[in-house]
Amino acid sequence: MAGIYIHIPFCKQACYYCDFHFSTSLKYKDELLEAVLKEISQQKNYLDGETIETIYFGGGTPSLLTADELNLIIGTITKLHVVNSNAEITLEANPDDLDNAKLKALRQTNINRLSIGIQSFFDEDLLWMNRVHKGDEAEACVKRAQDMGFENITVDLIYGYPLLTDAKWKQNLDKVFALDVPHVSTYSMTVEPRTALASFISKKKQPAMDDQQSAEQFVLLMDAMQTRGFEHYEISNFCKPGNYSRHNANYWKGVKYLGIGPSAHSYNQEARQWNVANNAKYIAALQKGEIPAEEEILTEGNRLNEYIMTSLRTIWGLDLRMIEKIAAGASPDLVKVAQEYFERGWITQKDNIIYLTPNGKLYADKIAAGLFF
Repeated sequence: MAGIYIHIPFCKQACYYCDFHFSTSLKYKDELLEAVLKEISQQKNYLDGETIETIYFGGGTPSLLTADELNLIIGTITKLHVVNSNAEITLEANPDDLDNAKLKALRQTNINRLSIGIQSFFDEDLLWMNRVHKGDEAEACVKRAQDMGFENITVDLIYGYPLLTDAKWKQNLDKVFALDVPHVSTYSMTVEPRTALASFISKKKQPAMDDQQSAEQFVLLMDAMQTRGFEHYEISNFCKPGNYSRHNANYWKGVKYLGIGPSAHSYNQEARQWNVANNAKYIAALQKGEIPAEEEILTEGNRLNEYIMTSLRTIWGLDLRMIEKIAAGASPDLVKVAQEYFERGWITQKDNIIYLTPNGKLYADKIAAGLFF
């Protein structure tokens, strides 16, 4: 099985914290769509004929595409690949795009999962982030989508930024629970270089993020999700039992995927490749029949470290048998180095699998880095 990711690099306006590749101009949308279709065709052999289990439209804001444009991309994929009849097909969307007309049109496509970027239900927070939508719009669009027949919905929330008190964070979570969505993705606000937020902080126009606040709100999040019966199946992701994001879960399980579009990444278990993060260069290359990508062949150490980093973040844990499969004789070394984290109560082991404890989830990146080969 395998997945396909489509990067649509357009947004109405730039969120202050975002460092993904995007453009706020739709001037070259038609040319880019044509280039995407060409890349799908030229990359048809990348996945070695494996059945496509998931298709994911990310960005940017792929909900800016029309239903016809989305159908054209999906149709091109189905002509060139074997796509599972129950494939998960996800569209990332902003609340302001999901009016009744758009939702009705999306119901005529094969898209069966919506990922809605809510981030907060508070208008002042959304303004601080430079989001387009309002809080009540976010709540209303989820209800509209449900009324229109979309049951598989995930929403995004952000925590750990100066305006978000613990009381407001709890209210955001309560609103999500009231909406009865099966999946929630949550992210601590991070300050990435070359973003507007980084510039504001460097110029003292905004305070720096508070790591202690983020940690405390992460604990509040875990407690609230557990109380509501959600599974914490990956550091940033929670779902009602069994309602995992199949596409993202496959990333963490090391399943092959093909990335289409500017800045998109691909992985075939032996190498990684990534497309140029420039719309004009991407379009020009595809017009000449070229794939505008760089490639890195993964060494044994790369594959070990990647498995450690991804597996440890999940409910499925780090399997020492997989470590041995990648590199014979490596697991005793890993267990030896991990002893410090066992003693601190950050990890635990059952049979051959190492898991993060609830306290260890606060230090996931630190633990993974400490176990790298």
